[in-house]
Amino acid sequence: MKGKSDDTVPRGDQWVFELKWDGMRLIAFVIRGSNGEHSVRLQSSNGRDVTASFPELQALGALADDFDGVVLDGEIVAFQDGKPSFNALQTRMHVADRREAARRAALVPVLFVAFDLLHLDGHDMFSLPLANRRALLEHLDDDDPCWTICDQHDDDIDGLLAVVTDAGLEGIMAKRRDSTYRPGARTSDWIKIKPRLRQEFVVGGWLEGRGSRSGGLGSLLVGYYDDDGTLIYAGRAGSGLTDATQSEWRQLLVEAGSCPFAETPAFPHDKVVHWSEPDHVVEIAFGEWATSTQVLRHPVVLGRRTDKKPAEVRRETD
Repeated sequence: MKGKSDDTVPRGDQWVFELKWDGMRLIAFVIRGSNGEHSVRLQSSNGRDVTASFPELQALGALADDFDGVVLDGEIVAFQDGKPSFNALQTRMHVADRREAARRAALVPVLFVAFDLLHLDGHDMFSLPLANRRALLEHLDDDDPCWTICDQHDDDIDGLLAVVTDAGLEGIMAKRRDSTYRPGARTSDWIKIKPRLRQEFVVGGWLEGRGSRSGGLGSLLVGYYDDDGTLIYAGRAGSGLTDATQSEWRQLLVEAGSCPFAETPAFPHDKVVHWSEPDHVVEIAFGEWATSTQVLRHPVVLGRRTDKKPAEVRRETD
């Protein structure tokens, strides 16, 4: 279940509020087998099995001591300087080798922040209101340092948003207390409020850099799909790319014979353009959409999103 973006905080007793964590969405399946042993499977929002990437979350298996099955919805978060950092999480997201994942877990540990309960002891929770699902979630034992339950707030929301803005955090989620859980739906029962605009984009090419980056990747060319499946150009982003991530993107992007965007963007004659197959997704923070050109202003690359399918990427903000 996903929320819609808005810049207005909803008001009324029917709403509760949570921090929007700068991490990776995750569904955690915890099952107790007939032999009494537990299994933990971790699934990203695009259905990819990422269990091997986060070995420390096997500790969730302790939930099977009390229940035959538990399914949690939440976010994996890594921290840097005391704050959630998607850049720090990048070092953990793409690791499939279990030995390497264990090594990185010691260097950059993650925390699973659970905010919803989808299944408990053979019963799906989808039809229950959020308030009821939350009450059941709070009965689970979250004493293990690998996971916690997300705090909820229902008063002084303007103060909460001010703290989030001042701390440079991603934003807040507003949720209706009576909202049922609708898998795969993007609904106004959940609303994302972000002090700083950010969303996922599809990478459709790159421009060569200048100076020390001459001949290498200087900026990514990005876009989003409209409802007709047409890839719309949204601008270029180079700020935020490091030498390591430039090299990673250069290796990932597969050259395409023609521009994948519906309309070929124009660039100065001295720019060297490389089109690529639109197979990868990147998350970008930005100031606003330019009124006349409808491209991003002041974009900053935050990192690659392997948990998002390119075909699902839409423009979220105006």
